[in-house]
Amino acid sequence: MSEIIITKDNFDQEVLQAGKTVLLDFWASWCGPCRMMAPVVEEIAKERTDIVVGTVNVDEQSQLAEKFQIMTIPTLMVIKNGKVVKQVSGVRPKQDVLAML
Repeated sequence: MSEIIITKDNFDQEVLQAGKTVLLDFWASWCGPCRMMAPVVEEIAKERTDIVVGTVNVDEQSQLAEKFQIMTIPTLMVIKNGKVVKQVSGVRPKQDVLAML
C-alpha cells in the first residue's frame, strides 16, 4: 500500500478513525531533509500493511501543522487510538522509524 495524502478534510477518517497505528510524515517540497526521508516513508508504506502511512504537506495543510505545533520538518508522528504516542524531527534511518511503531 502506498502512503495517503492527509488533508484537513480527510484527517478524521484516515487518521482518527483508521483503527490502526498511523505514521504521519509532515514535510514540504522545498525541504531537503524531507526529500531524504520520503523514500524511507514510501518503503515503510509498501512493507507495512498493518499500519496507515500518511503524508502532510505543511505548506498546503497549515491548519494541521498548527494543530500539532509542527515547528521543524521533517517531523514523523505515530498516532494510536487518536493520540500522539511518539514524535521525532529530522532525518531518521529506517530502523529508527520502524522502532517508533
